Order: sequence, then structure tokens, then C-alpha cells
Amino acid sequence: MPDKRIHRGPHPQDEQLFSTAHLENLSAAVADYSMLLTKGYAENSSLKIVGDRFELTDRQRLAVMRSACSDSQLISREQKRLKIKSVKNNPLAVDGYNLLITIEAAISGGFIFIGRDGCCRDLASIHGTYRKVNETIPALELIIDFVDSLRPAEVILLLDRPVSNSGRLKKIIDDSLLGDYEDFFVRLSVNPDAELISTGAIVASSDSVVLDNCSRWTNLAAEIINQKIPSAKLIDFSSC
Repeated sequence: MPDKRIHRGPHPQDEQLFSTAHLENLSAAVADYSMLLTKGYAENSSLKIVGDRFELTDRQRLAVMRSACSDSQLISREQKRLKIKSVKNNPLAVDGYNLLITIEAAISGGFIFIGRDGCCRDLASIHGTYRKVNETIPALELIIDFVDSLRPAEVILLLDRPVSNSGRLKKIIDDSLLGDYEDFFVRLSVNPDAELISTGAIVASSDSVVLDNCSRWTNLAAEIINQKIPSAKLIDFSSC
């Protein structure tokens, strides 16, 4: 069946799954899952234990998984985190799809989860193919304008080459959105995570693997959402 989505918004059941009535259980689940990770238990089995205990649906479990981290991860990420103003006069490497899809989701009313590490994450997935939606261009314009206001030395936005339609998205950005931005570049990468981990630039990503292995990062998605998308539906698990 062809993908006919025109928005990056919430799943039809999300309003009920993440209603106020469920937040206490979800917060407890994030805390318990993080505790098990801290003790060194395996991710999958730990999530099953916690999900079964709190009778969570698959989407609720996904939210818990994306919001949690071990104490050692939390400490390490905080030590490497730079304030957004640190971007000024420094190179910035952006995890393209990671940032874009989160901003698309925030604009379109999808739930955004603030994890223990303060990062904003969504529940969307591209499953190997990126589909342009109504929020794509507004999200890109918002990202580019916001990043430009930070006055970085240069910006490299990395898109996953193996993801279908990455070339088309790059062309849209290059042809329509970067006319006045001489130091903003879009590049297709076979392995963006590896590049972000090894780069000397400040990294903008909320991907756990990247955050745990890069040398320095900044919370770009959270800054954009907090400053520019007041309508965003935020669920805060940062104190769990």
C-alpha cells in the first residue's frame, strides 16, 4: 500500500495513550527502565519487563525507550553538552533526518518527549524511505533560519544516502532554500552516525548512539522547539 501521509502528526490513538491519565505510569516506567539500564540489564528484556509491568502499548513502550537512559549515559551526555550559543563561530554538523522529522512532528501536533537527557524526541519513523509532508518546507525554513541566527562558521547537514528520496530532499534544500546561505551545505552520507561521531564540529543530534560517542554536542532541536514552536505538545520525562 502506498504511503499517502501528508502530515508528520500524531497517531490517531496518541491523544489517549499519552493523556494526563497515563503520565504517572509512563514516568514511573521511564524511571524503572532507566534504573535497569543503569544496573547493566539488557535493553530489550528490560523494556519488556517494564512494559509488561505497567501494561504499556507498543507506542508507549517506544516513548519510554526513547526517553530513558542509564545514569552513566546521562552524566556523560551532560558533560559533553554545549550551550547553544557555543555554536557561534564554530562548525556545526547536523543529523539531518533526526532533526527534521522531530521539527516536522512538533509543527504538526505530534507528541514530543523530553528525555532524561533533555533531548526532544518524537515517535515518527521513516522506515528506509523519506516522505515529504506538508510540514517539510516550513520545518526546513525554520531550521535553516534558526541555525543561521546562531552564526556558525559553517553548517553541514547530513542526510542518509541509503534512505530513499534523500537525493530529492537534498535538491529541494539546495535549489529552493539555501540561496542566501553561503556557509550551509547539505551532503548525502552512507553512514551519518559514524561521521557525526568522528567529526571535530559541534554535533546537533538526539540519537543515543551519536550522543554517547561524539566529542561534543548541542541540543538544537530542543532550542528550536522551545523558542519557535510554542504550540508543541511536550511531555517531559527529564526528571525521571
